[in-house]
Amino acid sequence: MTTDCPTPSRAPAALDFALQGGAGRLRVAVFTDKLDWHVEQTLAAFRALGATPVAVRLAACRIDTTRPGGLAIPGFHALPDLAIVRAIGDGSLEAITMRLGVLHALEALGVPLVNGARAIERCTDKSMASFLLARAGLPAPQTFATQSLAQARDVARRECAKGPLVMKPLFGAQGWGLRLIQKDSDIPSLEDARGVFYLQRFIGPSRPPYEDMRILVSRGAVVAAMKRRSSHWITNVRQGAKPVAAEPTREEREMALAASQAMGTIVAGVDLITNVDGGPMVLEVNSMPGWSGLQRTAAFSIAERLAADALRQMAGPA
Repeated sequence: MTTDCPTPSRAPAALDFALQGGAGRLRVAVFTDKLDWHVEQTLAAFRALGATPVAVRLAACRIDTTRPGGLAIPGFHALPDLAIVRAIGDGSLEAITMRLGVLHALEALGVPLVNGARAIERCTDKSMASFLLARAGLPAPQTFATQSLAQARDVARRECAKGPLVMKPLFGAQGWGLRLIQKDSDIPSLEDARGVFYLQRFIGPSRPPYEDMRILVSRGAVVAAMKRRSSHWITNVRQGAKPVAAEPTREEREMALAASQAMGTIVAGVDLITNVDGGPMVLEVNSMPGWSGLQRTAAFSIAERLAADALRQMAGPA
């Protein structure tokens, strides 16, 4: 697969700026909620590039104004040189707010984050992401978000006459919790919707196979892409879809880069789908994307490419 930047070797010369003075002294916080495959790959990639990564649960971080900088980050006597955000973790609104506050504080203290707190907030809140994509003029499914059950049913009553809708959890991921809405009675209760009804026009065929595209973007370049094919209308790999190597068109590449830019992300997994007119549309922008399925279609280490790009980010934007 063609990429916009060369695949990194074990110790790429492009990282000379980071290696000057010893990259081993660069300590990288990898924020996560569990040691899954992606975190293990990320830790190994940074070690291979000469840095010292430390896995940290954001839930274990705290504000402590008696300490230099006002933060306590487990595993770090001082601040990390760089932070990678793999996961925020589950929790109450208060807990999530505090974890994001820690990320905001790190940025205020000058620690480079991949991705930054504001970008994560934009992508995690699907309603804001849809708003920003529309503001950027990017084609995306028609979207309706409301906190009113009556309004949600009115939307379904009006819009389902033109075709089905998809209801998604506002903060959901990996295809979990999606509902196909074909009539107003399919709208769940306010409690089941967790207080918010996020509805999008369903884009795709009326029968299998179903397909969309995931494009991984890093520092303004396309790293890799795949198509996800499934017998079910939910096409996430975690839900059983098959990853297939793909070469995005120029239009698809430009759309993915523009979507990442609209969200303010450094790294993003951009999901595209083909509209009825044959052109691509942006389904979603993920600020903490996985790449286990994509790695099965790539001939290089995606984790090392992302780690190398993150170290480059310390020298400034691309």
